[in-house]
Amino acid sequence: MKLRPGFVLELAVNFLLPWLAYRFTLPHLGETGALIASAVPPIVWSLIELARFRRVDALSMMVLAGIVLSVAAMALGGSPRMLLLRESLVSGAVGVVFLLSLPMRRPLIFYLARATVAREMEGGGARFEKLWQERPALVSSMRLMTLVWGVGLTGETVLRAWMALTWPIERFLVVSPFIGYGIYGALTLWTLWYRKTMRGRAEAPAHVDGAVS
Repeated sequence: MKLRPGFVLELAVNFLLPWLAYRFTLPHLGETGALIASAVPPIVWSLIELARFRRVDALSMMVLAGIVLSVAAMALGGSPRMLLLRESLVSGAVGVVFLLSLPMRRPLIFYLARATVAREMEGGGARFEKLWQERPALVSSMRLMTLVWGVGLTGETVLRAWMALTWPIERFLVVSPFIGYGIYGALTLWTLWYRKTMRGRAEAPAHVDGAVS
């Protein structure tokens, strides 16, 4: 997917604006109030999407689920180790949702990809649906990507949770960011490589047909 203005706006609404809302309201509302305030931009965006396209934005729902989990985790206590553990709950929950969607007719990545394509081009949703039905390779690649991201995010959470509960807090604070960003970076690079590989396989028959003709 190309980096288009609509996609940039979606990222800003679902990630940048919640972070800004949290930072600005934290001194005035406290952590719980700031987390609730950070949920306002994706909620408003979801309502706009629902009014315009009669569908719920999948990315916004994932962001809202993460915020709800963060608020819920605060009820578990405010000990230093619990606060460290809370940072891993969101990515772990997303990873579990990825894995749970695998047996379904359409995995989670299908809905994320369709929502983005539908927003970026006229009739993109219908075109993506048609490709899903006509190209078995697309179905298998989406399922593999769902599996890889699900395992990666869940594994990252398990590892960081073990570190948070067993390691000295100082060591966790130093090492944990490298673990998290390293896993996310590896997943992203694998996705880019796999997408390029699948695109090359899809274009190969066209080159062969052109050479024959």
